[in-house]
Amino acid sequence: MNWKQEWKPLAVIIVIFLICYYLPVGWERFDNAVLEAFHLVKWYAQEHVIFCLVPAFFIAGAIGVFVSQASVMKYLGPTANKFVAYAVASCSGTILAVCSCTILPLFAGIYRMGAGLGPATAFLYSGPAINILAIILTARILGPELGFARAVGAILFSVLIGLMMHLIYRKEEGEKSKAMAQLPPEVTSRPLWKTALYFLAMIGVLVFANWGKPSESEGLWAAIYSAKWLITSLFAFGFCVILVAWFNVRIFHLVIAIIPVAALALLFPEIPMIAFVAGMIGLSWITSSKEGELQDWFGQSWGFAKQILPLLLYGVLISGALLGRPGSEGLIPSSWVSASVGGNSFMANFFASFAGAFMYFATLTEVPILQGLIGSGMGQGPALALLLAGPALSLPNMLVIRSIMGTQKTIVYVSLVIIMATFSGMIFGSLVS
Repeated sequence: MNWKQEWKPLAVIIVIFLICYYLPVGWERFDNAVLEAFHLVKWYAQEHVIFCLVPAFFIAGAIGVFVSQASVMKYLGPTANKFVAYAVASCSGTILAVCSCTILPLFAGIYRMGAGLGPATAFLYSGPAINILAIILTARILGPELGFARAVGAILFSVLIGLMMHLIYRKEEGEKSKAMAQLPPEVTSRPLWKTALYFLAMIGVLVFANWGKPSESEGLWAAIYSAKWLITSLFAFGFCVILVAWFNVRIFHLVIAIIPVAALALLFPEIPMIAFVAGMIGLSWITSSKEGELQDWFGQSWGFAKQILPLLLYGVLISGALLGRPGSEGLIPSSWVSASVGGNSFMANFFASFAGAFMYFATLTEVPILQGLIGSGMGQGPALALLLAGPALSLPNMLVIRSIMGTQKTIVYVSLVIIMATFSGMIFGSLVS
């Protein structure tokens, strides 16, 4: 036996054994952290997987099949006009207004299709960070100064982080653009406006199915929230028309898929998830059973799901064990967090941005969490630092980004977000004080 080769597996076995042997079962905080981990995974599965991730997987798969590589290169490639590339990346994220996990399949789709690292990371940051409803909610609940600073900071961050990622890896981006330039021109099967309407219908379903409940019961946002499922249904209906008209889906097959959805929506109007799941199953059946580009679409979507979903759930489990859910305790006491973010020192801002980067924030939940932290003595600077780093990053988010663009680029991207959030918080804190 060659012990030079066997010592590594032996060391792993010993470490795992020691962890199991000294597992602190019975210690109240540990037991509670385990429960919190499973509570958070359950909540994530109920609130985000079906309404957020499944539509995002289909959109990401569609990017890989129906969006030509030439189009991605033209608007988001390494050699694209920088103003156009970053404007498209940041505006796309603003329109989507999704959480740090839902943006990942879409980021993976455009990055693998040839988007430059700079525009792709600008899109990755802008999706969860530049959320119009969240910014308005921040201004109303936490004050107009913090809301304005969050809006300006998030927009600048998306562009600056993208530009810095491009500059750091400019040699690699140059090689990528040369390789892309040698590809033969692609022939598209349908005009751009048809593809745009197709994506608009899917994005409409994703956005309005996840429309968050506003703090006030009146106004435009509240009116949209009350009609969110009607609006989602209209986008879904338009999507079905597009499938029949431009993607050669037979009306008979579509009717078979729609009838259960309509019946379940009428039988269980208070539980829209049931009809939504039926709709996703019907779409999966239609796309997987028809050969050609629709089957390729399903294959791409399934590939993203296999790669991303296990990492996300694993990350959420760890995040729940360490930090717990909002208002609950994990292994790390929340009192430590509250005590570390008072004032406007470098360490207070750094800790706020660092802790926010590893916490998981669902869309809009960061505002009430911050409201409680500010009430416990959190400074205005650290509050902004957390707002700029928290919604755009999370431990699950980092694990998936690493699988897409590698460990080094992920560390650089996360470090840029944390550093910029830290100094932005310090500047803002000094101005408002």
